[in-house]
Amino acid sequence: MHPTRALIPALCLLLAACSPKETQAQATFAEPNRAAPPSAAAMKMSFAPVVQRAAPAVVNISAKRVVRQQVDPFWQLFGLGVPQARVAASLGSGVIVRSDGVVVTNNHVVEGGQEIIVGLADRREFPARILLADPRTDLAILKVDLPAGERLPVLAIDDSGEAQVGDLVLAIGDPFHVGQTVTNGIISALDRTANPSGEGGLAYIQTDAAINPGNSGGALVDMDGDLIGVNSFILSRSGTSSGVGFAIPAAVVRRAVETAVGGGRAVVRPWLGARTQSVTAEMARTLDLPLPQGALVADVWRGGPADRAGLRQGDVVLQADGRAIIDAAALTYAIQTQRPGASVPLVVRRANGRQETLTLRAEAPPATPARDERTLAGRHPFDGATVANLSPAVAEDLGLDIFGASGVLVTNVQGGLARGIGLRRGDIIREVNGQRIELVRDLAGVVATPARAWRVTIERDGRTVTATFAG
Repeated sequence: MHPTRALIPALCLLLAACSPKETQAQATFAEPNRAAPPSAAAMKMSFAPVVQRAAPAVVNISAKRVVRQQVDPFWQLFGLGVPQARVAASLGSGVIVRSDGVVVTNNHVVEGGQEIIVGLADRREFPARILLADPRTDLAILKVDLPAGERLPVLAIDDSGEAQVGDLVLAIGDPFHVGQTVTNGIISALDRTANPSGEGGLAYIQTDAAINPGNSGGALVDMDGDLIGVNSFILSRSGTSSGVGFAIPAAVVRRAVETAVGGGRAVVRPWLGARTQSVTAEMARTLDLPLPQGALVADVWRGGPADRAGLRQGDVVLQADGRAIIDAAALTYAIQTQRPGASVPLVVRRANGRQETLTLRAEAPPATPARDERTLAGRHPFDGATVANLSPAVAEDLGLDIFGASGVLVTNVQGGLARGIGLRRGDIIREVNGQRIELVRDLAGVVATPARAWRVTIERDGRTVTATFAG
């Protein structure tokens, strides 16, 4: 018998064995249920109610400054080198956080601005002045000059810490004062430490909501229409949004606003008083930790907050103020966002494996010795450099490691010979022509006397470098 013919009766018996009930079930599975929306209202989902609540408090900011163009000295010999002045303007966005006209924006939007204009959502414009500028966090607090009795719409600052990865958010800005822009997305990550300035102790909200040029300083709002962050910067190769935007968290914004309204000119950031490093996978195995998370205490500043709280070298900080500490930057951020005087509970794992809870009192870093900041000039390698005495306060302000460092800190390089030899912000001048430099007055005294050559020892990124320059 042909093999194919032999299979036919068996196949018929198999099909007959299938019950109608099973056949119906298979058919139902193959065709998914579909139903029409019960009403037109059920089809309409919109962010409009959130935008209507938040948008009136988002403003445009224009900052103008006069820039003098340098002229080639060669043309000045012929009387043709008259310096020209031009007006440069920067545009950005801002958020009204108090009805009396207090506005928060990015520092880079208004930095150097001599004339600042705030454009409201209703197209009215008012002059404003800077109450506080904080380059470290890239925040600036402005005060709008309003007519007597005028009150503005505001956005409530939500620093409850309830935002979670995956939450829907809106990014609202008014980049060119021709109308607001609104983009939507989600919170992609929290406590991101990416920072274009390279300074530590800052953690951002990452979002895929588009943040385009001119939207800096605008609002990142949740679905309640509350401010959870101020849009700051993006990571992009093209200069336009690629879905990787960062906003300054509301906790940092509130601290800056409270400081400015209280008359402060600078945000006071409490310090830990300890050097820490992030726990790696290899460290976690060595320390018998379940996860490579936490901040390992490498050194403790004698008499500092960590020392008085009982932190010791070898401890691993797992939580601070009820929040999990993922890495060293997260611990720095958790401490720096506290109000001075606050008690901060720390959950630590001791070197012996025991877990304990300590209490750290948040306080400002000591500012001794006095800063004594000066810009040096003359025929020496430090011409054009601004220097300051090194103290915990200065180190914290610039995001530098104070431990084991001694000397005079370079806080800025404006030009001159200092820029020519490659001196950089953050360099520590330790020795000049064989003389140890501990204070600014030591350096000023050494460079006051002309020399045929300058032998300079500096510390940069933890390494000591010595070089000789002609006098």
